[in-house]
Amino acid sequence: MKQLQIDLIPEEYASPSSVRRAVAQAMGVREDELEPFRITRRSIDCRRRPLYHCTVEVESGKWHPEGELNTLEKKKNVVKKVENDAKQTAAADLSTFHFPLSTKQVLIVGAGPAGLFAALRALQLGMKPIIVERGKPVEERKKDIVSLVRTKEVNPDSNWCFGEGGAGTYSDGKLYTRSTKRGDVSQVLRLFVEHGADPDIMVDVHAHIGTDRLPAIIASMRKTITEAGGEYHFNTRVTDLIVKDGRVCGVVTAAGDEIEADAVILATGHSARDIYELFTRRGWLLEAKPFALGVRVEHPQELINEIQYHGKNYSKLLPPATYSLTTQVYSNNQTTRQSSNQHGVFSFCMCPGGVIVPAATAGGQQVVNGMSNAARNSGFANSGIAVTVGSEDISSISRESSPTSLLDFQKSVERRAFEAAGNTIDAPSQRLVDFLRRKPSSRLNKSNYMGHCVSAPLHEILPDFVVDCLIQGFKDFDRKMRGFITEEASLLAVESRTSSPVRIPRDKETLQHPQLQGLYPCGEGAGYAGGIVSSALDGIRCVEAIGMLHSRQ
Repeated sequence: MKQLQIDLIPEEYASPSSVRRAVAQAMGVREDELEPFRITRRSIDCRRRPLYHCTVEVESGKWHPEGELNTLEKKKNVVKKVENDAKQTAAADLSTFHFPLSTKQVLIVGAGPAGLFAALRALQLGMKPIIVERGKPVEERKKDIVSLVRTKEVNPDSNWCFGEGGAGTYSDGKLYTRSTKRGDVSQVLRLFVEHGADPDIMVDVHAHIGTDRLPAIIASMRKTITEAGGEYHFNTRVTDLIVKDGRVCGVVTAAGDEIEADAVILATGHSARDIYELFTRRGWLLEAKPFALGVRVEHPQELINEIQYHGKNYSKLLPPATYSLTTQVYSNNQTTRQSSNQHGVFSFCMCPGGVIVPAATAGGQQVVNGMSNAARNSGFANSGIAVTVGSEDISSISRESSPTSLLDFQKSVERRAFEAAGNTIDAPSQRLVDFLRRKPSSRLNKSNYMGHCVSAPLHEILPDFVVDCLIQGFKDFDRKMRGFITEEASLLAVESRTSSPVRIPRDKETLQHPQLQGLYPCGEGAGYAGGIVSSALDGIRCVEAIGMLHSRQ
């Protein structure tokens, strides 16, 4: 294959003949001489005129009219082979699940992306995965989410964060990661394709599945796991670990049952606070980990399109526009520029054409998150805008330094947001322009929040240093995206589950907890991932570490 780069305006990209013409020109050949090709990567460059930036692979062989097949038939065969390449590779990966398993059993706590991909990889290595999930199968979980919106009552074991598929299933399914050094990202994407995802995720730089499509994909993965010999235990919350001679050999459930295995992968997600409480109670090592805290900002999608695509006359062939923003600011208006006052402010989980959802996992909390369906057609754009928070930021608030001090801080902010909404999961909301002026909003903009919004002074609810950083950040974002600050923009609180504020330590080589042999802290909940793909890669790494250890024994 020969690889090259081409840039196409939207009208050219939408026309197969124009794409073919551009590839031929880039190759320096006539169109009738062009070998079969495919686009392997694409992104939209909006820095000037919007362009599709494409990586193209072209067959490098020579065509010979004479032979068993004529040239046209040969080309059709090769094109068909290229188009099916991703699915064929995924099928080859999947075929490795179907062989007799060894007696080695891996107990996986949590059926989010880290747990699911750990289970799939365990099967490939010949080990039996036993998945223990506190929530329900994805089909039943959907009913609890609908009930949450209607009744405003949170099921602590089945909600937007807990249940089969984890938080990502019902919050968009973005598949972008910078963690390319952690493993083979294409392996993760191929398995998604094999289980029903659009093959375009293998091409898009910022791949996205959609909340409406992910549940069926997760259910398909479950079918693969169970048919290959894996085991599921739903509605099974882990309350303790079975430890014998310093080694973890199983778990205790809320029902009092004991489930044993050769190794335990702890992949419970960033909101499983009862696991951190268990570690604290048992005196097992934990570490405080910086996280980020902020709000959801919501704009009309058309406004974001016009900003990113440079005016009202942009091509309607373009998809709903996204953005990624980041800046560095100094809290409390400090002019000394001391490093301890510096904070990152950044957009997080940007959802074009999306909705905002109530993401609390227990009573007494108010948390928001964003999601979108595959079509991204809601008419609203939303994104988390968060400020980095470290232990030094809360030293004046929390006198005692402990592994859970940032977690306690996170809880306190969520509780204040809950109280500001009248002790409900209604969303405390404020217009962006009013937040910048530090004054309450006398009226609210229309919102796509799945619930009700109530006017609340977010500049008083959020910690002072977070407010100060957000104000500076929004002003800088408006310099980068003129029109970002507008009367039409709204803020909803609180965006607090960006990542875990606690890390469960593990050895860099064996990936086991330093005190508990046989326990493999994994994914977002353990502090080693930050999204679907990085969590999946970490799950794969943990299983491979288990397999390597067992192969030596």
